[in-house]
Amino acid sequence: MNYTTQMDAAKKGIITKEMEIVSKKENIDVNILRQKIAEGKIVIPANKNHKSLNPEGVGEGLRTKINVNLGISKDCCNIEKELEKARVAIEMKAEAIMDLSCYGKTEEFRKKLINMSTAMIGTVPVYDAVGFYDKELKDISSEEFLKVIEKHAEDGVDFMTIHAGINRETAEVFKRNKRLTNIVSRGGSLLYAWMELNDRENPFYEHFDKILDICEKYDVTISLGDACRPGSINDATDASQIKELIVLGELTKRAWERNVQIIIEGPGHMPINEIAANMLLEKKLCHGAPFYVLGPIVTDIAPGYDHITSAIGGAIAAANGADFLCYVTPAEHLRLPTLEDMKEGIIATKIAAHAADIAKNIKGAKKWDYEMSKARQNLDWEKMFKLAIDPEKTRKYRKESMPQHEDSCSMCGKMCSMRNMNKVMKGKNINILREDD
Repeated sequence: MNYTTQMDAAKKGIITKEMEIVSKKENIDVNILRQKIAEGKIVIPANKNHKSLNPEGVGEGLRTKINVNLGISKDCCNIEKELEKARVAIEMKAEAIMDLSCYGKTEEFRKKLINMSTAMIGTVPVYDAVGFYDKELKDISSEEFLKVIEKHAEDGVDFMTIHAGINRETAEVFKRNKRLTNIVSRGGSLLYAWMELNDRENPFYEHFDKILDICEKYDVTISLGDACRPGSINDATDASQIKELIVLGELTKRAWERNVQIIIEGPGHMPINEIAANMLLEKKLCHGAPFYVLGPIVTDIAPGYDHITSAIGGAIAAANGADFLCYVTPAEHLRLPTLEDMKEGIIATKIAAHAADIAKNIKGAKKWDYEMSKARQNLDWEKMFKLAIDPEKTRKYRKESMPQHEDSCSMCGKMCSMRNMNKVMKGKNINILREDD
């Protein structure tokens, strides 16, 4: 039986090879997986032209996935450096990489990235349009925007951020409800500016059916962009954000009618006490579609440490229903991340995702922690290193400050609770001030 997309196959009762792979990875019955894909609650972003892909599922009941942003810009346009970041991100088991390139040889970089990446690849076509045509934003036509989307799809991009929710109606709500930080989404601000400069509807909203034609042809998952995401905690859960979310829910249904898979993008900056309610709103208004969040960043005062503010918000968001976390690095709000920034961002986001998986009772999540605790109780340092989320750093810290007694660490020494409890539970004496008998 023929099918066009993973969702089309799922609705027809077909088990694809991608579904089989995800089923084994997630330890979930393949028929349950297929049913949730048919309902739109799980997606498998897998462009037909991405031949090196090792597919992943995103959505209800699955492990929380993480995405890494990278790409070339006018100020930092070294393709090899960005490809090296991609290689390291894949080694660190990031499930997705978004190419946010906005200057120079974007096509060359994108094709190299897709060819070498086993992780799913996402892009934001509106970023690429200005450089692709070498035109000012105002002069790019609706048809030209669509051509960029088709080019990315043809190249093998698995999911694309399409800011279709900021239509003229949403823009009017934004104008009537003043914000502290206006529109902070780069793609959203570009499309808002295009609409204002041309006095026309957002081409991604006006021609959404044509975008669906492209995505159905190549099986591209649409990540419906949150152009009105809050850029400060002051603007969180406001009229603009909620209005756009309502539009995204309407677009989701239109996409599902065409068997195009959908992810919904979300906040943004947000106080901790508003996160759970926002997860509930998205799932309700967007009919259970997978939710992809940037952070949320829970305070605005920590430039240089936003991988931490983001991980706090990400853990709470995913524990309350978010399915996909976009990493944030220490360089957020400051500059293009370095390789080391990227590593820190990945680790922080992986910690958040795993903490949420424990809360969501995802199969196997607690087993990792159980094995680590067992290794700690046994003072099995080598096992601890292997189980650590960052083995390199744990080995480094241990090596930099070796204790006198190897069955302890340099913080507690012979007062180590694990060491002493192991001894006393076996009926042995505990010698702290002198050598053991």
